[in-house]
Amino acid sequence: MRWSQYFVPTLREDPADAEVASHKLLLRAGVIRQLAAGIYSYLPLGQRVALKIMQILREEMANIGGQEFYLPALHPAEVWKESGRWDAIGDDMFRLKDRKGADMCLGMTHEEIFTTIARNEIRSYKQLPQVWYQIQIKFRDEARPKSGLMRLRTFTMKDAYSFDIDEAGLDRSFEDQREAYKRIFTRAGIRFTIVEASSGAMGGSASNEFVARTDAGEDLIATCEHCGYAANLEKATSRLAELKDGIGLEFPAEFPTPGVRTIDDLTKFPGGASAKAQIKTLVYSSLNNTDSLRPLVRGAVPKDQFDDAPKYYLVLLRGDHQLHETKLADALAANYLRAASGTEIHALLGANPGSLGAIGAKKRAAERIPEAKIRIIADVALRGRRNMTTGANTDDYHIRGVDLERDIRIDQWADLRAVASGEACPRCETGVLEVYKAMEIGHIFKLGTKYSKSMGATVLTPEGKEVPIAMGSYGIGVERIMTAAIEQNHDQDGIIWPKTLSPFDLVVTITNMKQDSLCEAAEELYKDLQRAGLDVLLDDRDERAGVKFKDADLIGIPYRITVGKKVGDGFVELFERRTKTSEDVELSEIVSRIQKLALAGL
Repeated sequence: MRWSQYFVPTLREDPADAEVASHKLLLRAGVIRQLAAGIYSYLPLGQRVALKIMQILREEMANIGGQEFYLPALHPAEVWKESGRWDAIGDDMFRLKDRKGADMCLGMTHEEIFTTIARNEIRSYKQLPQVWYQIQIKFRDEARPKSGLMRLRTFTMKDAYSFDIDEAGLDRSFEDQREAYKRIFTRAGIRFTIVEASSGAMGGSASNEFVARTDAGEDLIATCEHCGYAANLEKATSRLAELKDGIGLEFPAEFPTPGVRTIDDLTKFPGGASAKAQIKTLVYSSLNNTDSLRPLVRGAVPKDQFDDAPKYYLVLLRGDHQLHETKLADALAANYLRAASGTEIHALLGANPGSLGAIGAKKRAAERIPEAKIRIIADVALRGRRNMTTGANTDDYHIRGVDLERDIRIDQWADLRAVASGEACPRCETGVLEVYKAMEIGHIFKLGTKYSKSMGATVLTPEGKEVPIAMGSYGIGVERIMTAAIEQNHDQDGIIWPKTLSPFDLVVTITNMKQDSLCEAAEELYKDLQRAGLDVLLDDRDERAGVKFKDADLIGIPYRITVGKKVGDGFVELFERRTKTSEDVELSEIVSRIQKLALAGL
């Protein structure tokens, strides 16, 4: 390919609205262009990189028996209603009606569609196991698209699905996919970690997340260097040092705390308590829109609206701990959860945030809003604690001498807190956790029978018994691989593509287009390299050499051969982008040399 004919609209300056390195460089290098928030077009360089990623995906899926499908992006609502996710997912799903008024959606993922095919076509254990996959565009009505290709509204995903007769078969399929993912990310040149993660809206019994460490990441990962423990903060645990609370009081005692509004305020208040000896009380609601809250605050909600499930949750944690909302949602199996507003809290408990507590909270709420239901859920770090201090549900008052299990009727205990760097590893005796930022690049789930049961996908066993198919789901984002590769492989001059993802193997740069001898030598070299099976970009633009070098560094091609004044002596310059090292190589040897370099490590 000749650069003079190729569309590579590079930019000299960082775009004003780009924040993370990958977003800046994808735009500056002419890889993508934005159409709307969270919607991007691949330009020629971007398409070449995406196709290389997809080829790796196809090869590794084929290695574990994957069969490629291509399914519709437009789905009827009925199949999503069968699985229960039509209502569970909420506003993230793009929904529409066809001209006949039928409900439709744009696919975020394809569990329901693959399950529909399986239930209609698979009848016997003899047809199992199956591994099906596709590479296709997905849609998500992301509330806050950001960071270039990291958080999108339309994106390309390789999603795979396994179908087995039982859980043992699912375990084998899950391990096959796990190993395939390790090979995929290794081939893509990404440094990754496998962590325990929440299954979220996907459901199922277990999931592993593949993450790439980067400061641009939106996930927090806890790892132990000593034993290899790794988990997303939404699943991570740690060992806490044992605390001695003392004997405490025979009964809880209320005391005035004027002006105390925070955990820190109470630690400094005379006669207060350390953060470790305080109970932090948060209020969450499962009501899903503000319209339904207004009548509640007035105390006029019809009772039948509260019969299905509690609408408010008092969440208790140690004062120095932070809540992880995903852990809370998982513990409550809540489809929708949000922090209650100050107005709601005051209407419910008669106090403002900062003076809240669980002692007598249910009785007080019942007096103020009889229709409301309250459930108290406490973090396991509070189990067995006594002589604690909490809010009194009256502004400017707290209660001391609280014994959790004596004084509070706790409905549920759960792991709710976010672990922190420096805490002891839960797996080994000597390790210490480090918490760092990372981005998700792949996720694999053991779905079990979640979808097959709800959608009626069953097979007959050898004994003639009808059983639901055991399923797994396995996703990789193409844009996530592209983004992670840049986040982990760039410098101040631009992208440094891993060899396997680079849009070209090398660029041949002519330093002076006005010198016929240089042009003729470069043309002959260009043809020789192509005949050797290399993907070559010939920079034949009528630009200064410095401009060409900067552009080549920016777009990140692994090797540059410079055809300059030394070509008369039979030499060209070979420059390696990653190490920024260069050497003179004889023209007669350059093709074999670059062949070896391009193939090394693949």
